[in-house]
Amino acid sequence: MTTTVTPPDTEPVEGSKRPRLPKSARAGGTLHAGPLGYAILIVFTIVSLFPLVWTAIAASRDNQRLAQTPPPFWFGAGLFDKLEIAWNEANLGEAFFNTTIVAGVSALTIVFLSTIAGFAFAKLRFRGRGALMLIVIGTMMVPPQLSVIPLYMMVAKLDWTDQLQAVIFPSLVSAFGVFFMRQYLIQALPDEIIEAARVDGASSWRVVWHVVFPAARPAMAVLGMLTFVQTWNDFMWPFLVLTQMGNPTVQVAVAGLGRGYTPDQSLIMAGALLGTLPLLLVFAIFGKQIVGGIMQGAVKG
Repeated sequence: MTTTVTPPDTEPVEGSKRPRLPKSARAGGTLHAGPLGYAILIVFTIVSLFPLVWTAIAASRDNQRLAQTPPPFWFGAGLFDKLEIAWNEANLGEAFFNTTIVAGVSALTIVFLSTIAGFAFAKLRFRGRGALMLIVIGTMMVPPQLSVIPLYMMVAKLDWTDQLQAVIFPSLVSAFGVFFMRQYLIQALPDEIIEAARVDGASSWRVVWHVVFPAARPAMAVLGMLTFVQTWNDFMWPFLVLTQMGNPTVQVAVAGLGRGYTPDQSLIMAGALLGTLPLLLVFAIFGKQIVGGIMQGAVKG
C-alpha cells in the first residue's frame, strides 16, 4: 500500500503528483514577514521618526527646560503658542509661497529639460556625444562653493539681489538630472519603439512627447520629487541673495528666528517644524503614486 505525503501548506494538483506551491509563493499571493521582520521595521520607524518628534517636543518647551539633564522626552504646553509666534515673526506665509514657486519651477524645468537631454544622450547618434556627456558628468564633480562668487557677481550685475529669479535661474538645469534620465532611458526605452514611431512618420518632438515622456514617467516622478525636496531645503545660495524682510524662502526665514544674545531654541525648533510639515504633506499625498510608478517601470523594464 502506497501512501502519498503532501508537503505542508501545499495542495496536490488533481491528476499529477507535483504539488502546488504555497499560497504565499503564487503569483498575486501576499508575503507575510515574521516577528523578526516586524521588530526590525518598528525599530527603524522609531529611529526615523525620533528627530521629527524631538523637534516638536523641543518647540513646546523653553530654554531653561531644554538645558536641563535629562532633556524632556514629552510635549509641553506651549507648542501651539510657539508655532504661532514663529509663523508671525518669520513671515512664514510669504516664505512658503516663495519657496513653493522656486521649488515648483525648478522641479518642472529640470524634469522637462533633463528628460529631453537624457533621451538625446541615450538614443540619438550625433558627433561629440561622448565628449559632451563627459563634460556634463565633470560638472557634477565641481564643488558648488566654487561657483558662488562668480554667480553672485552675475546676479548683482543683473540687479537681481533679493529677487526670486536670483534663486530660480541658477537651478533650471541639473547635470545629475541629465545623467539620471540618460541611465534610465537606456534600459527603459527600446530602440524598436523609436524606430517604429519614425516609420509612422513621427517627428522628433512627437517621438519625445508620445514615446519618451510616457516611458520615462516613473523616473520623471522620482527626479521631480528629489528636485523639489532639494530646492525646498536649499539654504546657502538663497541666504546669500535673499533677505528675511524682502523675498525670503523658508530656510532664510527660519534662519532669522531666535536672534539675540540668548537665542530662543524652542522658537527655532518651532520654525524648523513648520518648514518640514509641507514636505511631509507632499510625501503623504504623492508617495504612494511615486513608489507605484517606480515599481511599474521596474516590471516593464
